[in-house]
Amino acid sequence: MKIALTIAGSDSGGGAGIQADLKTFQQFGVFGTSVIVALTAQNTRGVRAVETVPEAMVSAQLTALAEDLPPAALKTGMLAEAAIVRLVAKAIRENGWQPLVLDPVMVSSSGHRLLSTEAEDVIRDNLLPLAALVTPNLDEAAVLTGRVVHDVPTMERAGETLVRFGAGAALVKGGHLPGDDATLTDVLVTPDGTRHFPHPRLDTRSTHGTGCTLSAAVTAGLALGRPLETAVADALDFVHRAIARAPGLGAGHGPLDHTVTAPPPLPR
Repeated sequence: MKIALTIAGSDSGGGAGIQADLKTFQQFGVFGTSVIVALTAQNTRGVRAVETVPEAMVSAQLTALAEDLPPAALKTGMLAEAAIVRLVAKAIRENGWQPLVLDPVMVSSSGHRLLSTEAEDVIRDNLLPLAALVTPNLDEAAVLTGRVVHDVPTMERAGETLVRFGAGAALVKGGHLPGDDATLTDVLVTPDGTRHFPHPRLDTRSTHGTGCTLSAAVTAGLALGRPLETAVADALDFVHRAIARAPGLGAGHGPLDHTVTAPPPLPR
């Protein structure tokens, strides 16, 4: 069994963060390990409190896994503060952990800021060059690139910029595209070119943890040895079905259905 690691924050509501990642890993048949860097008190209505885990404890978790359970692939999510980003980047470099999926979590679906302004620059400089794939939404892509991102052409340009900044590839997510078009498009940019992934727009409030689940699904696919484009396509399919089957829990932005079946591996 392959090991997949998530380095992120805990979500007491169970729909995002470490909890969503581990549920997703389970569905893809990989063994999930975790490094918790922050605790959040939240539900579907919003985030009530955030507390960063002390650096020494984050470091101890990373060391424990390096000694005994090294990952076949890993992802980062909410990292909260610049010092934590630096610590995590250093551990990834020193342990040679790869491939890395970087989900640059900055703001919760309810609008609560989850990353300090200083940490945004540290992610761009220290973590982005280590990533096989970075998975920003429109707002995160704009912050990381310094460009306005509001449609498919600007998504393409943002992805190209992120690859120039050092990422192996960029998946710019179109879930927040404005307008009432029936179709949304996610854009994958690699050194070899650009690929569009169109899918129907779903009329739902159950979008909490979408980005976490997507990056975890890609990580699981990479841990299983799937090519990057295949891992991305499988992850997008998984998330779209998980949104469509959302259980409707809570009064705010509800969670996805993480019990949907993961796409099977392609025959060899």
